Amino acid sequence: MQRWSEYKEAARNRGSLALELYVVETTPVSPERLGETLPAHLAYQQEQEAAGRLAFAGPLSDESGEKMTGCGLIIYRADSMQAAHALADGDPMHAQGVRRYTLRKWMINEGSLQLDIKLSAQSVGL
Repeated sequence: MQRWSEYKEAARNRGSLALELYVVETTPVSPERLGETLPAHLAYQQEQEAAGRLAFAGPLSDESGEKMTGCGLIIYRADSMQAAHALADGDPMHAQGVRRYTLRKWMINEGSLQLDIKLSAQSVGL
């Protein structure tokens, strides 16, 4: 397997963006407590979004696409895995043991985005 830093350098040499973000897949441990911690979780997400640390977040369906599972996906901007772990640990859902998470570094190489969209703030900028 290739080391991350080597892959990143090779991607940049190919002309790819090689933007590093951090992906948190979060799954319920105590589904019955999701509702009680949701307001604090959403407030935390809004704080991270306003600070520029939250790129995207939202719930995931089951594999059929028909049912909500309590799972979610969060994409953070951070300077390191340690900083991304601190962001994920600070989420009230994780801090209170309602959900557990896995964290991975994600390298974005292709795609396009033209707008600054803040979903929870319902704002769009050029």
